[in-house]
Amino acid sequence: MRTLIFGLIIFVTSVAAFGQSAGAVDDVYLARDDGNGKAGDAVSTFFTTDIPIYCVVQLDTAEPVTVKMNFVAVAVPGVKPDTKVVTTSYTTKQGQSRVNFTGKPFDKWNAGKYKVEVYVDGKFAKDVVFDIRPLSGSPDGAASFQSVTRPPASTKTKPAVRPKRN
Repeated sequence: MRTLIFGLIIFVTSVAAFGQSAGAVDDVYLARDDGNGKAGDAVSTFFTTDIPIYCVVQLDTAEPVTVKMNFVAVAVPGVKPDTKVVTTSYTTKQGQSRVNFTGKPFDKWNAGKYKVEVYVDGKFAKDVVFDIRPLSGSPDGAASFQSVTRPPASTKTKPAVRPKRN
């Protein structure tokens, strides 16, 4: 079984929405990058090369709340169903009513069916189911994940050493 490793970065955008009740979600949507490092339009299907994927949570309050997101592999080859790939949370500050979660693998996504679950102050608010599909010509869209930290490339090469046979 291939372990899905997921890098996650949290971005928060302040949007004023005063005078509304606390704790509910107005909207949750997923988006591709707009080409400028921000969430684009809402989509429900991604490709294995769509990196990062944005999860935008629009709250109905500007009061501080804790927003938790679970990124779950629902039906992904090689991954146990309903595996939480990543869980993260963010506590908003006064005046913030939008949370942007972004995530990316170390290489490509594994093709399959996923969902994000959103909780506000510990209570389930909403989930969004989506697919990640392989690009045309890719047999299965399976990803090979690499370590984030790589040693610097050497400018010198060493000859291959073969063991001596007796």
